[in-house]
Amino acid sequence: MSDRCESADCALVWLRRTLRLFDNPALTAALGSARTLLPVFIDAPGDPLTGSAGPAARTWLARSLEALDRSLAGRGARLTVLEGPALATLLGLAKETGARTVHADRLYDPTSQARDALLTRELSLAGITLHTHACSLLREPDAPLTAEGTPFRVFTAYHRACLRTNPLDGGPDGGVPAPRHIPTPCPTPGELARPLLADAPSLARAATDAPVRLLKQWEPGEEGARAAVDRFFAGPAHDYATGRDYPGIRGTSRLSPHLAFGEISPREIAALAPPAATAFVRQLYWREFAYYLMHHFPHSLDAPLRPEFLDFPWAHDPAGVEAWKTGRTGYPLVDAGMRELAAIGWMHNRVRMVVASFLTKDLLIPWQTGAAHFVHLLADADLANNALGWQWVAGSGADAAPYFRVFNPVLQGTRFDPGGDYVRTWVPELAALPNRFIHQPWAAPAQVLEEAGVSLGRTYPAPIVNHAEARERALASYGALRANRVTHRPR
Repeated sequence: MSDRCESADCALVWLRRTLRLFDNPALTAALGSARTLLPVFIDAPGDPLTGSAGPAARTWLARSLEALDRSLAGRGARLTVLEGPALATLLGLAKETGARTVHADRLYDPTSQARDALLTRELSLAGITLHTHACSLLREPDAPLTAEGTPFRVFTAYHRACLRTNPLDGGPDGGVPAPRHIPTPCPTPGELARPLLADAPSLARAATDAPVRLLKQWEPGEEGARAAVDRFFAGPAHDYATGRDYPGIRGTSRLSPHLAFGEISPREIAALAPPAATAFVRQLYWREFAYYLMHHFPHSLDAPLRPEFLDFPWAHDPAGVEAWKTGRTGYPLVDAGMRELAAIGWMHNRVRMVVASFLTKDLLIPWQTGAAHFVHLLADADLANNALGWQWVAGSGADAAPYFRVFNPVLQGTRFDPGGDYVRTWVPELAALPNRFIHQPWAAPAQVLEEAGVSLGRTYPAPIVNHAEARERALASYGALRANRVTHRPR
């Protein structure tokens, strides 16, 4: 039997961060241009999206690929998962199948853009054409622009411009339905008919060593994403504007991992959103804003968007960073967030702002340190959103006004976790404390601490910094930065 199928009219569908069948423009284009398709996922070394992923993201990815394979099997196809360099892998698959075209979802980070440009050139030398398709955003990130033709740096103005020009790219139906049947090439013996994940050992390990708490709270895959959307729009979405700020309740959509892996498109979510979910749809545009900034200012993924922050007097405090990472800062809301992150690969958004402020403002640690830690541990790690969020809190990015904002972890806790439910979940050693002391155990009388079984410095750490003093230090540093900027302003 020949190593190639009888028909060379085959296309590779390279699924990267669009792990779904509904509203998948790459899949739709391939179906319209070739007789047979081979869906493939490549776990490539050094991939900017998966290369830094930790156990939660790789566990999610493995489960999502398994779910996608089941969906494909119901339509006559299977998912080929391979581990290795993208170019060599695509060339090998093209040789096996006779494919002359590759259809892939478009990626927007600068490393992926450069890689795709290289792949386009190298594949063309072998007679293979690479097509990338817009799959993950409401609109392409190059527009809109200001009246002066420059990129927006303030979200509100950007959002208004988006709504004026095209509120929902893709139409009101949310996208093209999943195909009923996907024709595949005849497999060569022992090659294309591989068990899922067999040729991606690191993903196979992730599939078996799954963080239990992560998988108890989410169902990775397209079906799980749509079920999560239905649950959210049937309940929490109606009170999202206020409920989203309270980490002790299910007030947010918890869709971020599904969006990060492209298990559902933002077009579909926006199309399904009820009128009461306006505040939530606005958050989809905040996600768009992150990609917009990454497109126009690619350096902002790892360097300050505002150049004056290149001279910011960041501190060097390894012990403080370690206490922050392990949830041992002595500030219960901060510690609860960091422990939630370590346990399930996710953190409530309000708490993300608090822990980021503590690292960058109370400890004066560079935001890049926190951003890298988040990328490694988050199941919903997204380079653009992660950088935007961290730079917003640090004051060095877009829309960071006032840039010297410092979150008070005690006040944030008493306001948004008044009953201490969130802290008690993730910092159980404080569970017996009364509500009035749950966010500031150091303020509790000795007898109250003793009755609650809390010994500061032993069962739970004393605060590693005095927040009031740390705030003054941060404000002084930001004030000096501002003064220096004014002094050296060009005339």
